[in-house]
Amino acid sequence: MAKARFSRFDGSPGCAVEAAVSLICGKWKGVVLWYLLDEGTLRFSELRRRIGGVTQRMLTNQLRELEVDGLIHREVHAEVPPRVEYSLTALGRELTPVLMALKNWGDAHLDLFGPSGTPAEPREGGAAGQA
Repeated sequence: MAKARFSRFDGSPGCAVEAAVSLICGKWKGVVLWYLLDEGTLRFSELRRRIGGVTQRMLTNQLRELEVDGLIHREVHAEVPPRVEYSLTALGRELTPVLMALKNWGDAHLDLFGPSGTPAEPREGGAAGQA
């Protein structure tokens, strides 16, 4: 089941950030958007292979939500077997600077994550140590 969508944004501080993040939040959405930005049009199976670790059901749900939100385009080709391709829409391409900023931040802070991609132990003087 798709997550509940915000029905209105009241203009309070942080509201625009909340609205933007609500479109790309989800375990795999950012990764899907990155691969489509980086590689252009991809088939479902190509996305699933590149991401790894995502179930077919979860990827399908994330792709549907991105499509409903207008960030990606789904093209179904009338072939046997059916061929479905995904690409970024103009709205999705507008996220390029955001995705690049996230990638650059992630590259600069890879030490925050353990070898399996899980959070590593907090560093001395990090945000957790400042509380």
